[in-house]
Amino acid sequence: MEWLHNHPDPAGCRPLTLVVLPPHDAMTRGQLRRMVELARDEGVAVRWQEARGGLLKVLGTVLSLARALRRARTLVIGDPFSRYVQLLLALAPAGRASRSRQHLTVVDDGTATMEFVAQLAKGERLVRWHRRGAGGARGLLFAPVSRRARRRLTPPADGARPVEVFSSMPVEPPRNVTVTANEFAWTRARFGPPRLTRGADLVGTSLVETGVVDMDRYLEAVAALAREHGATRYFAHRRESGDKLARVTAVTGLEVVRPDLPLELVARRGPVGHTVLSFPSTVVHTLPLALAGTAVTVAVCDVDPDWLTRTASPRAQGFLAGVTGTARGVRRLPVSGPPDVRPEQPAPPAGPDAGSAPDARPSPPAAPGPGAASA
Repeated sequence: MEWLHNHPDPAGCRPLTLVVLPPHDAMTRGQLRRMVELARDEGVAVRWQEARGGLLKVLGTVLSLARALRRARTLVIGDPFSRYVQLLLALAPAGRASRSRQHLTVVDDGTATMEFVAQLAKGERLVRWHRRGAGGARGLLFAPVSRRARRRLTPPADGARPVEVFSSMPVEPPRNVTVTANEFAWTRARFGPPRLTRGADLVGTSLVETGVVDMDRYLEAVAALAREHGATRYFAHRRESGDKLARVTAVTGLEVVRPDLPLELVARRGPVGHTVLSFPSTVVHTLPLALAGTAVTVAVCDVDPDWLTRTASPRAQGFLAGVTGTARGVRRLPVSGPPDVRPEQPAPPAGPDAGSAPDARPSPPAAPGPGAASA
């Protein structure tokens, strides 16, 4: 939606068709369905494609989308690390003929975008930063498809196949790739400004689920931040497990909120705390943009190396430090000790009805699914 707001007539290719490839888990599917409603309100045609559940569904999805992928003049994809997205991208035209001058855009505000752009610039294999090894036998079998997708993401010097990265992440554009900044203009125009509460909100992370951070150390850090800053709510990441969230409540007393919209929209709609606390994650880059013009302070706590698991990728600490070090408009918190995150200027008092975020419903969190849009 932000890309469409920034590109009101992308390559003269209206109307835009959005293809959603939902995962199995209920929480992510719920968020996607809510976003589908918003997209349709903006006049976007949406195609909900059940693409998972065995080889037959995969083949059916590939065959049903192949013609549209080849004919599209503009192709917008999310999560270039997704094997499903890479498989569909491999079907897109890659020749230099005039009929193949397809404009490709990668839309992704995740922290992995920083790693993707760096790997693309170096011509490296596309591997998520927290992964170790080459992915086993499945990775070897998929390697030819991944290579073709990477070639499709690498534009030729003559500009025959333009490639754009649309993201709020601070990235240096690789050669011949256009980087367009996502400033969350659509979110600010569509929602808010939010009503502010007197307390602080804490944003959860999936670093435990991805095997990067130890569970007990994470819970200790969450409890310390909540105690030091008077946090009352914990906005769960969609990948966080139910057992972990139950421990968060038991250890910290925080109210766990599972948003059914992306956090940037939930925060912009409000109510939201005067201070939003986070560990290294996407939101330390996106929330300052979505909440621009408000009195909300976004504060980030670095991950102590002692919190990392034995199986964490060797790149994990440096990558996480880079996520916080490049964030703009946030307050950096020390790993230990009583950090000061008070706003630079006094914030207005909160209304009496400040409480849980709206449009939040419980459901089991899990990994998100990729999507692709074609015009």
